Amino acid sequence: MTGRQWTILALLVTCSFICLVDRTNLSVAATDIQRDLRLSDSQLGLLLSGFFFTYASFQLLAISGWVADRFHVSWVLAAGLLVWSAATVLSGLAQGFVAIFGMRLLLGIGESVAYPAYARILASNYKEHHRGLANALIDASTKAGTSLGTLMGGLLILRYGWRPFFVLLGVAGLLWLIPWGLWAPRGAGMGAQRKTEGAVGVRAILRQRAAWSTALGQFCANYFWYFLITWLPGYLEKERHFPKDKMAVFGSLAFLIIGVVSVTSGWLADRWIRVGGSPTRVRKTFAGSGLALSTMILPVAVIRDESSAMALLFLACIAFGIYTPTIFAITQTLAGPLAAGKWTGLQNGFANLAGVAAPLLTGWIVQVTGGFHLAFVLAAMIALAGAGFLVLGVKRIEQVDFR
Repeated sequence: MTGRQWTILALLVTCSFICLVDRTNLSVAATDIQRDLRLSDSQLGLLLSGFFFTYASFQLLAISGWVADRFHVSWVLAAGLLVWSAATVLSGLAQGFVAIFGMRLLLGIGESVAYPAYARILASNYKEHHRGLANALIDASTKAGTSLGTLMGGLLILRYGWRPFFVLLGVAGLLWLIPWGLWAPRGAGMGAQRKTEGAVGVRAILRQRAAWSTALGQFCANYFWYFLITWLPGYLEKERHFPKDKMAVFGSLAFLIIGVVSVTSGWLADRWIRVGGSPTRVRKTFAGSGLALSTMILPVAVIRDESSAMALLFLACIAFGIYTPTIFAITQTLAGPLAAGKWTGLQNGFANLAGVAAPLLTGWIVQVTGGFHLAFVLAAMIALAGAGFLVLGVKRIEQVDFR
């Protein structure tokens, strides 16, 4: 990659990091907010899922993908960050359930343009054998954001409370706009697309079996991921009785492991392709094995020994990290530059309905059964189904001929 490509990628990685810190801050503060606002477990599950109502629907309805394809994608991404950072600040000032729920909806609107914008930028500016590492670094930054957000949030909330933490994060995120304004990509392919330039419509994408298979595969993987980021901190505090600082350390380690393995996995996949491996074999191997092995999380909730349970949790996170850089690399290859924004938006929108399902179902299971065992079983089985959709549902990983 050229120096210019590395600079743009570094800014996308930083943006993704901010995105996930702002998205997951509610999970870290969940027990404190629940206590302050006197919420039941079901109400807390609704609050944790609120972000995904707008985040998923704006992509599923092709609004975010259309915006990313129709207007200058660099400024679309900047506008999205401005909206979600403002929502983060206002969440820290909210005085009741309705107000903070509204800010989570606004946060989802702002962040909904991120992945369609990333996809269009990467598909237009980076070659196939660079996309594995590029997607891995972006994905790793989401895990690092979750990890650092969990660690920093747990320690800062313990000392200062959750409201200052939210305000600080929102203000810090706005600083990203300065370097992005200086170095954002402005070349061919970044501006508005029109039908005369060959843009692909939503119907053409929905006719592809591969589009449905990648969407279902990502939905299953996302259920596993959102189960972790929304309820793992609460599980460690409620079920394992970890104090806030201990929860912060173990929770952040789990997410950090996924990020580190993701970068390694993306680099290895690119290297395999460079020496002659087909994208089909390479991407399916990493995606299928990673999700299948993530089922090692299943016994975590029933093993009494703390060390053994945490070891299995970390092994499951290693497996999930093997999967994570592949999903958007697959989509960018299948869609090509002209359809990357819309295809990614539709796929990511559907897949992030798991962000609504996982917190709500987990909250309901915990309230009804009084424990997390069935919630862990469900997350593991859904991850296994995701491996099947990606390995068996997608035939060849090559650019689709939409004609």
